[in-house]
Order: sequence, then C-alpha cells, then structure tokens
Amino acid sequence: MKLLMFEHCSLCFRVRMIAALKGIPLEEQVVLDDDSEAMISLVGRRVIPILVLDDGSPMLESMDMVDHIEAIGAPLLTGMERPEIAGLCDRILKITPYLTMPRYPLLGLPEMATIAAHDHYMVRKLKVYEDFVALRARTREFIRDLKPVLQELDSEISSPGAVNGTLSRDDIRLLPLLRSAAVVKELEFPANVRAYFETLMARTGFSLLPAI
Repeated sequence: MKLLMFEHCSLCFRVRMIAALKGIPLEEQVVLDDDSEAMISLVGRRVIPILVLDDGSPMLESMDMVDHIEAIGAPLLTGMERPEIAGLCDRILKITPYLTMPRYPLLGLPEMATIAAHDHYMVRKLKVYEDFVALRARTREFIRDLKPVLQELDSEISSPGAVNGTLSRDDIRLLPLLRSAAVVKELEFPANVRAYFETLMARTGFSLLPAI
C-alpha cells in the first residue's frame, strides 16, 4: 500500500501510526503542497491523505484507512473508546491550529521543499487564518487556552502506553494531535501527557517534528 501524505498532517499520521504499530509495510509518498494534480488524478479532487491499496484503488477518509489496516492480521485496537477522550480531542483541535499552522512553513518540511510549494501553502492557509506573524505573536494566549484542556487530558490518561489502558481508536485520534502540538517549543505537556506522548511515539518509531 502507498500513502500520499504531508509530513505535518495529523490525519496522515493516523494511518502511519496504525501501520507502524502493526508492523505493516506502507510506502509513504510526500506530496508537494502545490502538486494538486497528484491528488486530483487519483480521486478527482485535492485531498490528503490518500491510501492507494494493493490493487491500485484509492481510499479516502483517514479512519476508514485505519480500519482497513487494522483488519489485516491480528487486531490491535481492542480497547474501549470513551466520549471524554473524543471531547478533549475536539477541544484541542479548536485551539492548536492557531499555534501549529503558522509554524509549519518554518520547519523545512518536505511538502514545502520548493519555493512554489511553500508559497502555495501560505496562499491556501492565509485564506483561513490571519497573518502568521500576528498569530505567532499570540502564542502565549493560545497556550494559556490550551493548558487547562491538557490538564483535563492528563487526569484521563490510564497508562503511558494507551490513553484508556489498552490501545484503541482513541489513541489513533489523540497521538497525532499531540505530535502536531509538540511543534510549539514553548508548550509544556503535563507529566502524564508527556509520558504518554513519548511512550507511544517511541513505539511507532517516528521522529518528532521540529519544534519552534
């Protein structure tokens, strides 16, 4: 299988995470941000991630991809899912883009390896977010908003190896969000969140994104 992806994409990391945890080979193809044709030629529109199955057919929707890989061999995500974790993930996601999106262009990511790809990202995102310099200047404000959510999450973590004690789809949703948030150098995770993040990231074998 081949995954068309961006390195910074948390939805892409869901798929990479389950494949790595299960030891299932997955060819990763980083797409330049301005290479819309690579996506459109497969599925008729610009969207990431895209999983190309062994028979050449493309699959969309990250959790469908996770379920497809999870169905290969022995199940791994056998733990329960909790609405508390889903709710915390939603609250994290309402804040973190204002911290992460302005930083991604500064990290030397492969999807922005050319000037055209870098500028394409900037044009796209600045249609949605305000000036990136202004957003980075508000880092302390956004961290202040995020800290109580992370403190709540800290009290909900059952073990460093799985948020609910046994790996579940909640981990597939949560870890990629923490990986993205960790690009903010000034952000400190509470103790349980930090232990969980470091333990599962080490288990996946993936490196952290640069922090700035």
